[in-house]
Amino acid sequence: MSRIFVDADGCPVKEEVCRVATRYELRVCFVANTGMVLPERPGVEQVVVSATFDAADDYIASEATAGDIVITDDIPLAARCLERAALVLSPRGKRFSADTIGDALATRELMRDLRAMGTVAGGPAPFSARDRSTFLQKLDEAVHAARKVR
Repeated sequence: MSRIFVDADGCPVKEEVCRVATRYELRVCFVANTGMVLPERPGVEQVVVSATFDAADDYIASEATAGDIVITDDIPLAARCLERAALVLSPRGKRFSADTIGDALATRELMRDLRAMGTVAGGPAPFSARDRSTFLQKLDEAVHAARKVR
């Protein structure tokens, strides 16, 4: 059975993940550096890792396997999980794949360099109701795709 791993620090779609996991009777594992209040539902687990850099990423990347779903905005973590044949979605519903992860990593590096030079400022647009809706649709699609893998 597929599991859902959530890079939970700052994830805006925790409740949505729990609802979808409950509907499909999937286990969901929220991984973070600190404890958090999560919906009380069967199959929902919280893993609190050390505060060391990338501890949550390391845990998720070591646990996710083929057919699991990973929710993260962290592009290097997405790349690591794709290497393990997990399906990876951003909280805005963007699905990462072997075909797109290289461009995503390159864009991330370019934007980091442009921010360091002061050429670009700011971050992503505020999370919207449309983002939430897109995420729910893409998570539903990912669950169906994951079932074909398992």
